[in-house]
Order: sequence, then structure tokens, then C-alpha cells
Amino acid sequence: MVQAPSLDVVSKTNDRIVLRFNNVPRQYVNAIRRISISEVPTLAIDDVVMMENSSVMHDEAIAHRLGLIPLRTDLNRFVLPQDCDCNNSLGCSKCRVLLILDSEANDKTKLVTSGELVSEDDVVKPVSSDIPIIILAPSQKLKFEAYARLGLGSIHAKWQPTTCSIVTDGTEQNQSILTVETTGALTAEETIDAAIQRLNSKVKTFTDTVASLQVP
Repeated sequence: MVQAPSLDVVSKTNDRIVLRFNNVPRQYVNAIRRISISEVPTLAIDDVVMMENSSVMHDEAIAHRLGLIPLRTDLNRFVLPQDCDCNNSLGCSKCRVLLILDSEANDKTKLVTSGELVSEDDVVKPVSSDIPIIILAPSQKLKFEAYARLGLGSIHAKWQPTTCSIVTDGTEQNQSILTVETTGALTAEETIDAAIQRLNSKVKTFTDTVASLQVP
């Protein structure tokens, strides 16, 4: 007798979820794992306009650090730049978010952190205010505009929503355990939901393509 597939939530927090799949093909579970890493979009800084930088660090190095700061992402409000209808290289409110920073060290050294980034969007902000960006010596200044856009982990690691995504065997036959931990840009549940939607879209596209084939 073939047992019906089922899914149980073993544990769940904002940043971590553990799912138990029963009688679900391992390939399907692994597809969700892979998509959650590389094909679920998140926002990340990928363009920086440096206005003033008198620190010891090059502009490019600072921009690289900024890109790796996880930003809280709302997938219902933003689209990938290539899917936006604004047709503007600078983007619009649907495909980019502006963040600015203006910091200066006065009479002593100053640690500049992600908490000093000011976003034009009330939701899109660093997931933590304590991420170090640079240390400024007295009289040094850092001022820039940064633009965050949606992207995919398959393009660059800064857009990966997960820090951990693994599949292990369960305690019973035909049982798989999927564990996903996120950077905080998306919750673990949001990441899984988006991955499943993406997988279902792929399956539908494949099915439609096969159905449209004409046998000679």
C-alpha cells in the first residue's frame, strides 16, 4: 500500500525552520533546498555613489562590505530590475531602494555600523544595526548614497537568503528532513514559501512545454 505524502513542521522561528517530509521524493525536497539558496530573491546593495571618503579604505572595498549587509526584504512590493516596467537604468520605487550614510569622526576614532544607514523605505533596513562597516580615525569622513535591488544568489552570494540549507535522512523510511536558516532578509517561512512557488512554476513551465510539442 502506497502511503500518501505529508509534511510536518518540526520547529520554526523567524530565522530557522525544520520540515519533515514523509513519502516525498528526495529529489523534490532537494530541489526546494537548492532553490532556497540560489533562486529566492532578496534585496542587497549593488550600486554605491561615493560622495566623500577620507578613510583608509578604498571605495570599492567599502561598497563590497555594504553589499554583504542583509536587508529586510518584502517580496510582495519589489520586483527584479529586469522585470520592472519603469525602463529606467536608475530604477524606481518598485525595483530599488535608496539608503544613505553620512558619518564623521571628530576628536576620537569612530566605528561606523549598519545602524547609521538611513533608508527611504520604512521596511527595507539592515537586519541588524550592529554590523561593522569601517573605523574612522579623527577628522575622517564617509558619505555616500547606496542603491539596493533584488537579485538572485545564483548571480552573487550577497543575494542568498540562506546561511544554511540542508537535507538529511529522517528516522523512518522515505522520510527527509529539510533545515533552512536565513540571514534575516526573509523569514525562514517566507524563504520556503518562495522556493516552493518557484519550483511549482518550473514544473508548470516544463509541463506546458512538453504538452506543446508536436510529434512528427
